[in-house]
Amino acid sequence: MNKRTIAIVCGGDSSEHDVSLRSAQGLYSFFDKERYNVYIVDIKSTDWHVELLDGTTARIDLNDFSFVENGQKRQFDYAYITIHGTPGENGKLQGYFDLIGLPYSTSSLLVEALTFDKFVLNNYLRGFGVSVADSLLIRKGYEELVSDDEIEERIGMPCFVKPAADGSSFGVSKVKCKDQLAPAIRKAIMESPEVMVESLLEGTEITQGIYKTREKTVVFPITEVVTSNEFFDYDAKYNGQVQEITPARIAPEIAERVSQITSHIYDILHCNGIIRIDYIISPEGKISMLEVNTTPGMTATSFIPQQVAAAGLKMADVLADIVENQFN
Repeated sequence: MNKRTIAIVCGGDSSEHDVSLRSAQGLYSFFDKERYNVYIVDIKSTDWHVELLDGTTARIDLNDFSFVENGQKRQFDYAYITIHGTPGENGKLQGYFDLIGLPYSTSSLLVEALTFDKFVLNNYLRGFGVSVADSLLIRKGYEELVSDDEIEERIGMPCFVKPAADGSSFGVSKVKCKDQLAPAIRKAIMESPEVMVESLLEGTEITQGIYKTREKTVVFPITEVVTSNEFFDYDAKYNGQVQEITPARIAPEIAERVSQITSHIYDILHCNGIIRIDYIISPEGKISMLEVNTTPGMTATSFIPQQVAAAGLKMADVLADIVENQFN
């Protein structure tokens, strides 16, 4: 049987470019090289190049996503997208792959665009009965349309100010008083032209991964996220300032409800590949969704590899499930 040739597509144009490179290295280590030819493709703006096995790089031909190695043109069979932010998490790259007919690991263009915009996603899922925090949208250039007093009255303090359409690691602030709103909004606008001001949900923060194929649903064990930081920010995520406990220390009946909600959201959105959903569980046991991550981190210490290990599974088998589901 001919080995499929896989592109792990990483990089992108957001502040999380370097985080994406680390996810690519993690994925490269997880893929079964006996089964697949695996290459890392780093994209930034119009500079797309593939890392060759001899340590050199070759430019990607954007006409068909091919490259030349040892004088021969090579084509990819599949793209595993691990870009956090634009263009891999907002549908742009998916649209390109749709045009050239290359299967990929994430959800469709529409789903990626929907999940990338946190404000739009929350309001969409609210219509299906999913509990989410109350929020307001502020657009760059129109900040004066929503006053600080309106925000305080509607959303309350403390609250979160975050880019509405970007990754979740940069530009996020926890605002404790009205005077902190303007600088927090400016900070978020540097990452995204649309900013979401969101009410604070207090409780236990958890996250859960899932994927589905034609044959099965695999819901991973839940991870509890404990940080001494104000919230789960960049340092907590990537500089070890966090405790990640898998399985989470929550009651079995709550864990079962979370798993049902995770599966339900996957179906509502008609997702593809691995996604990870973050939640807050209130002291009263109310489960509220925070965010849907359609290209979750894939370093060795990221949530998904942790959850896969806790489930007694191997990352190589999970990745093969996802790839082969496109060809069955």
